[in-house]
Amino acid sequence: MVSLRDSRLRQLELRMRIPTRLALPIIALCVFVLSDTASARFLLPHRAVYDMRLIKASDGSGIVYVRGRMIYEFYGSACLDYTTNTRIVTRIDSVTTSELTDQQTTTFEAADGNTFSFLTKTYVDQALQKDVRGTATREGQNVMVRLEKPVHKDFDIGSTQFPTQHILDMMNRADAGQTLYETRLFDGAGDADKAMTTSVLIGKKAEAEKNDPEAPVLDKLEKDSAWPIEVAYFDDSMEGGDELPQTIINFKLHDSGITRDVVVDYSNYSLSGKLVKLELLDMKSGVCDKQQ
Repeated sequence: MVSLRDSRLRQLELRMRIPTRLALPIIALCVFVLSDTASARFLLPHRAVYDMRLIKASDGSGIVYVRGRMIYEFYGSACLDYTTNTRIVTRIDSVTTSELTDQQTTTFEAADGNTFSFLTKTYVDQALQKDVRGTATREGQNVMVRLEKPVHKDFDIGSTQFPTQHILDMMNRADAGQTLYETRLFDGAGDADKAMTTSVLIGKKAEAEKNDPEAPVLDKLEKDSAWPIEVAYFDDSMEGGDELPQTIINFKLHDSGITRDVVVDYSNYSLSGKLVKLELLDMKSGVCDKQQ
């Protein structure tokens, strides 16, 4: 009997259409423990700016125009823990309204993968609409979340990864030649009351083509080769789980941890995120003391 998980992974494999044969190892859901290789991998501290645009929208969405910018900052290392700052400002026009949305997120993730804190503020037309903040702590095999806002609540979300763990895991699997797997992710997004199941497809690493519009931005990198990645997010909190993903994100992932050529599919509309500016940050935020 084919399981729901097997079916979802098979659907994703067919949709990716990478011109290489994909293996289909089905990975049991578990907590990913960072190996020595993962801990040693260096993610480049950087600030990246992305130009966000509407690719397509269904008639039912009512959306006619989206433009914006995303600024993403990453600091830290396996010795110094990880901090991210993300700001996404978008103008969304529908057939009846026009809104300016400003979402600001800060996260802190311990390098050992045991703690994760998050803060997200969302403004619509400069008025605060949502304030979400809390802390997640690994206790044995499960993760406990203490939500401070919008309400005080403690809850168990089971076994899951945090965002930097998720990326490191992805890169190590890519290095090992794995192309398809499933795991769980908690990033504090939304109302931060659950983890999402993610199905991940990893394509063959390739260099940027000369006519790639993002190629000029990559001159700061020693290597411009990247893996094409597809991540589908499923809400499995309901009985039986979701058969179709809530969101699908495609992007190119470099060895440095820098991502580009982002496409976010929300089912009824899709956005692209093109890397237009890349700044390498103070390398001290990623250098480990040899005595540690």
